[in-house]
Amino acid sequence: MAAPIIAPSAQPHSLEYNDELLVTGEAVALDVRPASFILRAAGALIDVAATALLILLAVTLVNLWQGASGADAAISQAIILGSIVFCIVIVPTTVETLTHGRSLGKLAIGARVVRDDGGSISLRHALIRSLTAVLEIYTTFGGLAILVSLLNPRAKRLGDLLAGTYSQHERVPRIVSTAQPLPYGLESWAAVADVARLPDRLSRRIAQFLAEAPTMTPDARARHSAHLAAEAAPYVSPVPPVHPELLLLGIAALRRDREARALALEASRLARLAPALTGLPHGFPER
Repeated sequence: MAAPIIAPSAQPHSLEYNDELLVTGEAVALDVRPASFILRAAGALIDVAATALLILLAVTLVNLWQGASGADAAISQAIILGSIVFCIVIVPTTVETLTHGRSLGKLAIGARVVRDDGGSISLRHALIRSLTAVLEIYTTFGGLAILVSLLNPRAKRLGDLLAGTYSQHERVPRIVSTAQPLPYGLESWAAVADVARLPDRLSRRIAQFLAEAPTMTPDARARHSAHLAAEAAPYVSPVPPVHPELLLLGIAALRRDREARALALEASRLARLAPALTGLPHGFPER
């Protein structure tokens, strides 16, 4: 008897990886970006500089204590060695564990260390990374970490490979609005115009053209605007006798204003219904 075929939705939740995307078992690509090699190098330099300052402070305090107390030099050297281990291993492990993958350098570059499945790291991951850093960063002066990061598509260093982590870039660029008002001279047309719902693909193409139009050459700009206006004309009545690009600007502005008014009307209706939806029956105690 043939084995039953299990639907994809019934399969256990799993994760598949490639060089660029983190894809779940339901074929949903998660919008995550690994930090580049340059960003990771900058963050590592900041962390190493902070660690060096911490070690220098610890050594200075130990030397001052030795001079004031007259302690044995061997004891001072043991304390200095313990302080160096504390600053290189214990402090980074504690910081990354408590901040869920952040450090001073990662805060500066807008990154965070996460597991390969996108989850927060634990003490085990942070400890493996810190112990490996002694070899690949401090012992080899960063040479081993640079070599491994350059050969890895996610810029992982050796500690990330052993711990199953990577540095995720969380700082996204600021979105600049390209919305433009209704062109001058189309006010009377906008008052009586009927613009039907455009196909999603056509709407995206019009929005992309209006955002990129200032950077296009005049010939390409005129050609694209004429082509898009011809596609959008069947959904507009009446079609004003204006330049194709002005028509596209008018369509975009009119649809944006009408959708904004519809959303505002929906919000006002929900606000009027809020007392009835969230209120308790008369005399019902509020626990």
